[in-house]
Amino acid sequence: MEGQREVQLECAVPTSGTDRVLLAHGGGGRLMQGLIHRVFHERFDNPHLRREHDGAVLPRPAGRLAMTTDSYVVRPLFFPGGDIGRLAVYGTVNDLAMCGARPLYLSVGFILEEGLPMDTLKRVAASMARAAETTGVMLVTGDTKVVDKGKGDGMYINTTGIGVVPDGVSVNPQSVRPGHKLVLSGDLGNHGIAVLSVREGLAFDGGIESDAAPLHGVVADLLDHGITPSCLRDLTRGGLASALNEIASKANVSVVLDELEIPVSESVRGACELLGLDPLYVANEGRFVALVPAHQADATVGVLRSHAVSAEARVVGEVTAEYAAPVLLRTTFGTTRILDLLSGEQMPRIC
Repeated sequence: MEGQREVQLECAVPTSGTDRVLLAHGGGGRLMQGLIHRVFHERFDNPHLRREHDGAVLPRPAGRLAMTTDSYVVRPLFFPGGDIGRLAVYGTVNDLAMCGARPLYLSVGFILEEGLPMDTLKRVAASMARAAETTGVMLVTGDTKVVDKGKGDGMYINTTGIGVVPDGVSVNPQSVRPGHKLVLSGDLGNHGIAVLSVREGLAFDGGIESDAAPLHGVVADLLDHGITPSCLRDLTRGGLASALNEIASKANVSVVLDELEIPVSESVRGACELLGLDPLYVANEGRFVALVPAHQADATVGVLRSHAVSAEARVVGEVTAEYAAPVLLRTTFGTTRILDLLSGEQMPRIC
């Protein structure tokens, strides 16, 4: 038509071979399908995931189901001894293990930032696949979202885990009683200091690495040996002190720790002194505490020490009925101090 300008519309269609995550990778179209198949399906392949349904239809196992969910926002994505992918699998498996459950299935949600290098995503996915294989769990369903550049810090991961609790097993804080002993599975503080060292560009003697590790095998061995823990707790955010405060408050008891018995490596202790941190509050990703009847304490230590991940296990305290404070510490100076909950976090973004 005369006098009418010709309008040409152009739509930039990203190629499937892009080396970075684009917003279109979360748009439900071809790029998203390609990402799911080339990155996730190739690494997490199993019959449930292969169905490509909106969810997974799973066989119902015998026993009671345990379910947990967690989100991982650790910065940086890679750190000495681990990465966000391995952390997501091990952390979820460990939460199930602390319920006395045998982990079976995981779901995963990826929140990806526009511009994330595709090689980084592939590296994390490969790490998750290896961790899932190590722990014997299947990643059966998932989701992917992409957010604008500058609004996702690279990558966040959400996981949900399902496991089965054997008949006769009951692990919960309300079962803790005065007289129970506290068995700690190993030395404290490695994960938090390892993450902090990379984030802040610090170097510490001793090459501190994260203790990230799966704990379900150790817990299963305890149960197989007839150990009846009243409570199990992995020592993640807030460390040993925060975990025991939560347990003691729910059970209406006091916990008394012996500082001399609590293992902390010289490297971690030195780093904490330098940074003004208390190792009892520093996060761990491969350590837990078991509260057990007094007559089972030695057997518990024996079982734990037969596993590499808990080779330094020892009795570090006991439960009392005297409710002076939820958690008390007998110090190396012969005094007693209260270990209270922190008002915030010593180190944010460590899991």
